[in-house]
Parts: sequence; C-alpha cells; structure tokens
Amino acid sequence: MKIKTILAVAVVGFATALAGCTSGQVFTSSYRTVRDAGYQIPPVPVSRLDRKYHRQVVKFETKEKPGTIIVDTGEKFLYFVMPEGKAMRYGIGVGRDGFTWSGTHRVTRKAEWPGWTPPAVMRARERAKGKILPAYMPGGLQNPLGARAMYIGSTIYRIHGSPEWNSIGRNVSSGCIRLINQDVIDLYNRVEVGAKVIVKR
Repeated sequence: MKIKTILAVAVVGFATALAGCTSGQVFTSSYRTVRDAGYQIPPVPVSRLDRKYHRQVVKFETKEKPGTIIVDTGEKFLYFVMPEGKAMRYGIGVGRDGFTWSGTHRVTRKAEWPGWTPPAVMRARERAKGKILPAYMPGGLQNPLGARAMYIGSTIYRIHGSPEWNSIGRNVSSGCIRLINQDVIDLYNRVEVGAKVIVKR
C-alpha cells in the first residue's frame, strides 16, 4: 500500500472516530427480554437496529449541567448529560413532517406504565383517516407510551417508551420523543423531575 493511501485511510479513520465520539460502553446486551412491574418486555432484534442507535456513552461537550436532556431531532439522538464531558446517548423516533418543534422546558412529571389519553385533535385527525382511537388506553405492552413517560413542561409532548423498536431513527410521531422500552426505563431512572430539556431541530 502506498504512503498516500495509508495516510488517507488514517485520516478517514480519525475523522470517523471523532464523528462517532463513542468513548465508553455500548449497551447492546441490554435489549434482551426485561420483566418490569409484571410485564415482560420483548427483546429487540439488535441486528436489525443500526448500531448508532444502541444506547451508549459518548463524548459530549456542552455548557449544560449534568442531568440535562438534549434532544437532537435532526440526528435522532437524545443525550443525557453526564460529568466529565460525557453523555448517555439514546436513539429516538421524532415528530413527522408538520409535527416537529424545538424549545427549552423542564420535566414536570414522570410516570411508569402510563395510561394514554389521545388529544381530541389527534382523535379527529385519525378519525378522518378511518382510524378510531380510544378516548383512553390503560398502561400496558401495547400502549403507545410504553413503559415510562416523562412529561415536558406544559406542552402536550412527552419523552416516552414505545413497543415499536423499528420507529427509532425515523420521523414517525405527533411530536413526542420516543425510545425503545429498555432505553426509556434506563433514562427514567437517571432523570429527575425538574430536569432541563432542550429540543433542537
């Protein structure tokens, strides 16, 4: 291999390392079956989920304090800021076209296996498409809010789990930030009520 080729490969490798910014463990093994509150959360077929969306510790420089949540809707990542220039990074699903948003808020409430009350406007919108949503759905494995929910300020939006692992990395929701159920349990255990939430487009 010529010297120029060797140097080119080295530069590309270095740039890739910087772009990935992975500095610690990748929690791929955490996506197995999980028993929680009497429910059995099924495993995620990790071979079918892009590795970049697997929960992992990454280098993350920010002026925000540890405990802050930063959501990058463009890249489909949620960062939980940790000390020493690191963050726990989670793959997410975000709002589809027409339902994207940004802003700074706080976590005002947390709930385990939350019930779901679709907003009237959502029920009307889906009814126009021929889909009837319930007025209320109790918590459970089929509930769209998944195993945990963190409510964002006075908005209608939440950071929540989802039984649809294949929605991660996509624009699919009505504005909420969704995570794999195994990931949302991990995030829920780290986040405190009152934590700052920054959502970026």
